[in-house]
Amino acid sequence: MDAASSPTSTATPAQESASATASARAKASTKCTDQNDHSGDSRSTDDCPPVPAAAATSVTFKAQRVTGPPPPKSGIDHNVVALGTVRLAMTAKQTAYVVSSLRANAATVRTLVDNEVRCTWPGGSKNLVMGQNIYAGTGQNPQWEDTWIVTKFLLHPGVAATATCTTYARVASLYKQTSAVRIAAGSLRFADTSVDNAANGKPLDNEMPYGDLPVDSTHRTVRQPALPITTAPAGLHQLNVFGDVDYQVCERGVACDKTGSSTARFTLIVNQWNAAGTKICHTDSSTSSVTKTVPYWVHHVVVPLYTPHFAVSTAPGCAPVFNAYVRVDWLRGQTGAVQGTAVGLPDRRGSASTHRSAMSHLYIVPA
Repeated sequence: MDAASSPTSTATPAQESASATASARAKASTKCTDQNDHSGDSRSTDDCPPVPAAAATSVTFKAQRVTGPPPPKSGIDHNVVALGTVRLAMTAKQTAYVVSSLRANAATVRTLVDNEVRCTWPGGSKNLVMGQNIYAGTGQNPQWEDTWIVTKFLLHPGVAATATCTTYARVASLYKQTSAVRIAAGSLRFADTSVDNAANGKPLDNEMPYGDLPVDSTHRTVRQPALPITTAPAGLHQLNVFGDVDYQVCERGVACDKTGSSTARFTLIVNQWNAAGTKICHTDSSTSSVTKTVPYWVHHVVVPLYTPHFAVSTAPGCAPVFNAYVRVDWLRGQTGAVQGTAVGLPDRRGSASTHRSAMSHLYIVPA
């Protein structure tokens, strides 16, 4: 994945901490017992996790310098470095909230840094990647030289299994010479191990598929990423809604001014509907709107949006039925694009095996 196809994030530690705080809630546990226990309050073994060896549910990354290979003549060449691993024994109905944050700075030349989390369990996997081009550490452009990159998402294997999640730094030089960048700090953790699902038992989340959606003077608005109209369980009081947009300057194949930038406004919109999903009864777009100007050489950033404590209405005509989306409005400058899932990412440097990783996505953590 080159600079044009690689994803990004610019969330700060404060934003990442707020996300984790909003999702942390104490919940009563349900007893899992052996199949031979007929005490009456045990669950089906399909809902109970295997009994694993002791495993860490959080890990802190050690500071280190990582080199980035120069662009190859074709294909993708990333240095892929594992930073830390966590594990969680999960039931078939359980959803967890994964948060990975890393701080990157002190690059020798402009360098791509991706924060990729890959989670696996027997028979399945889920991957998500965020990143940004980091400028050389000269002090002339501090906001693009030293940044926290945060990757966060909901994990729902759908089977009783132990999920293993690893954060990888994907690093590549954007010059002809090898680069180096400092991974100064960071961590990977399960910020919440019991997130409420939709009424159908699946997480309240959605990820953009592969493909870029352009925004420019002709196509000024895109409504992605988006959660379609979904029914949640009754009894919810508040929703914490997150939308992470991967925004790229200059859609691939479009001529661009390399001295220019792209400016867009990003607004997270949350709606509650009637039971039939035909009429909005309650909406909020006031708490999460931001305008970003992205220089050509930064090329792509993740815009993290957050609407906390969306109150679930119980007024007549309102049901626990919701949708949410990010409205991206192009304002000026170069063409931009909202990026979908990245494809063809090498599992490790020089690997012939590849995988996909989601980028722009939206999810809800009920409170």
